[in-house]
Amino acid sequence: MNSEPSAAATPQDLNARLQLIEEMISEGRRSTQSWGWTFLLWGVAYYVAIFWAAWSVNPWSWPVNLFDGNHWAWPVTMFSTAVLTLVIGTRRNKGKPRLAIGRTISSIWFSIGISMLLLFPALSIAGRIDHHSFIAIVCAMLGVSNGACGMILRWPAELASACVWWCASIFACFGSEQQAVTVFLVAIFLCQFVFGAYAMLLEAREQRAHGAVHA
Repeated sequence: MNSEPSAAATPQDLNARLQLIEEMISEGRRSTQSWGWTFLLWGVAYYVAIFWAAWSVNPWSWPVNLFDGNHWAWPVTMFSTAVLTLVIGTRRNKGKPRLAIGRTISSIWFSIGISMLLLFPALSIAGRIDHHSFIAIVCAMLGVSNGACGMILRWPAELASACVWWCASIFACFGSEQQAVTVFLVAIFLCQFVFGAYAMLLEAREQRAHGAVHA
């Protein structure tokens, strides 16, 4: 039996749908803000891995040696940070509802995280890649994750982080080794520490505003 054709959507229906989309995007942005601490955590992890590997060769050399030194620096640091992120994230989000857009954002970061968790140790242990290629690949992957999330959430700050990563990736292909490492360290600072602190600041402001409304 054929069903009757559905009536055309009214302007009110379209406005309601648009409002729902905007609310979902806002909720996704708030969810990302609540994970701002992970940007800081992984920024620390990158610096630890970099300088741990460098310290095992020559702590005073420049540019620092990213992966030719202690081959356990990247595997241990990345794995430990991934476990710590999982433990802290599970506790912080226990009992909180997960929306579709939140699962989408989580899936993007989870996929990138798995890729990097496998890539970093493999490149470090194999020793078959130079600093330029290593930095270009890492920055490009981080640019993809930040860019995809920034586009979905329509968040200029995260899109700006993606642009920084992409610029660092391109520069690593042309600059000297010293310049590439310097740009990599600066990109980590801007995209992990600055953006992470910014997201946490927005979360704190929203929590204070939400508390004031209910007071």
